Amino acid sequence: MSRLYKDFVNETLNSEGIVEKVTFKEDKFYNFAYDVVDRLAAEKPEKVAMVWCNEAGNEKIITFKEMKEYSDKTASFFQSLGIKKGDAVMLILKRHYEWWYCMMALHKIGAIAIPATNQLMAKDVVYRVNAASVKAIVCTSEGEISNVVDEAQLETETLKIKILTRANKEGWLNYEEGISQASEFVAPTGDARPQAEEIMLMYFSSGTTGMPKMVAHNHYYSLAHIPTAVYWHNVEPEGLHLTVAETGWGKAVWGKLYGQWLAESAVFTFDFDRFHPDELLERIEKYKVTTFCAPPTIYRFLIKEDLSKYDLSSVKYCTTAGEALNPEVFNRFKGLTGIKLMEGFGQTETTLCLMTPYWIEPKPGSMGKPSPGYDMDLVDEEGDSVEPGQVGEIVLRLDKGKPAGLMMEYYRDDEKTNQAIRDGLYHTGDTAYRDEDGFYWYVGRTDDIIKSSGYRIGPFEVESVIMEHPSVLECAVTGVPDPVRGQLVKATIVLTKGYEQTEELKKEIQDYVKTHTAPYKYPRIIEFVNELPKTISGKIRRTEIRAKDQ
Repeated sequence: MSRLYKDFVNETLNSEGIVEKVTFKEDKFYNFAYDVVDRLAAEKPEKVAMVWCNEAGNEKIITFKEMKEYSDKTASFFQSLGIKKGDAVMLILKRHYEWWYCMMALHKIGAIAIPATNQLMAKDVVYRVNAASVKAIVCTSEGEISNVVDEAQLETETLKIKILTRANKEGWLNYEEGISQASEFVAPTGDARPQAEEIMLMYFSSGTTGMPKMVAHNHYYSLAHIPTAVYWHNVEPEGLHLTVAETGWGKAVWGKLYGQWLAESAVFTFDFDRFHPDELLERIEKYKVTTFCAPPTIYRFLIKEDLSKYDLSSVKYCTTAGEALNPEVFNRFKGLTGIKLMEGFGQTETTLCLMTPYWIEPKPGSMGKPSPGYDMDLVDEEGDSVEPGQVGEIVLRLDKGKPAGLMMEYYRDDEKTNQAIRDGLYHTGDTAYRDEDGFYWYVGRTDDIIKSSGYRIGPFEVESVIMEHPSVLECAVTGVPDPVRGQLVKATIVLTKGYEQTEELKKEIQDYVKTHTAPYKYPRIIEFVNELPKTISGKIRRTEIRAKDQ
């Protein structure tokens, strides 16, 4: 029986039956909430859309019928408050199931959803509200974030509506009361009806090199996640998929929403505050998760657990993205579970661009091959394609049309948009090299490349070797100005418990790198620290380390 996603995609197969290229069917009124969620609610009302649980032991199983009902109630509630097409609404809801109700409601209305993390400070909320002219915020009552929003509102003009879930608070509307009193939802018509090429969703980029940019996506963006879920996550209609990401980050819609439901798979959501490997493993065992995706950081914690204590036999497939995967982590996880980690690469501005799909054998540490949804290349500083083995910037070629997964623009910032999209290319700002088999290997951000004594050194390749040393928990490799060599390679290292910060250990790590990769890449400077500077999304801010060293 054909799966739902087949109605929205054109697949070109090669002689071996492997997907070579995909395009997505266009309909000016395509809308994920109506055409996927509501359709599944009509055709398969009792099919499970989500299995949700939290740290307290509460659980909730939500069918597609219920997803439609509660998103309709939410949409009606929003409409009663004057929220309409084009209005920006920020969602700060952690991993609460209400986030899915709100997302679908905003899609149905045509309002712009702006997911955000509860880790934001007041200045972060002020910046986002003012930059996007946010009209309403729907917020969790857990923690201090509602107080943060109250403080931020004093420095904003557009924020008029504040809605709180699961609690009452002065100055806030109660979400549960609002949906319980909502009238029957009437889908907008005429000019108020959302259209596929209008803005559906905006994320603020993680800002590793400056203030976050507003990344705007239209409704077609949801279709571009079909390869993510079907070819990479390898989800099945009767399966249960877990992507660990919190809803404030772009990875949430990669793994907790669009592609999975287009492929008719249920999603599993564990609503937690602080990550504890044992608690996650217990839930995977209890609920029989079948496919799993997490960033390499999570796998680094998992391989330090005694996995033999858990029955993980339900898990058939694992994927990773969000940062480059060290081969050491791949090998350890495979040794402990027998499962190969299938890596991928993408950005907030795109969907999954590079992937290790289920039909190819992974190469540990490689991001895989280009997604069939994109025309990808590696180019030099002049924009010319580079040969295999040469480092180039990862770009998407746009001469045959703009792919569905690529952002519309950096909202309200023509300058940055034109920097990223120029000369018929989308510039990712990430560099890699391609081997003879067509696999891509990550090198680093264009501004992270270290130029030392005529060599171009990618930080990731040095970090991967350093991470093999048992003393190293985390590390960041950067360039330090040097009058003779131009730059020196520096490693900023967080040690694992039980190791002391000694000159002998520095020498041991340096010697290890010299003997496990080209000697010119070894870190001439090593600094031990208690923690690395990171963005609120957990990405290492090498730019901050470089600025300190300057």
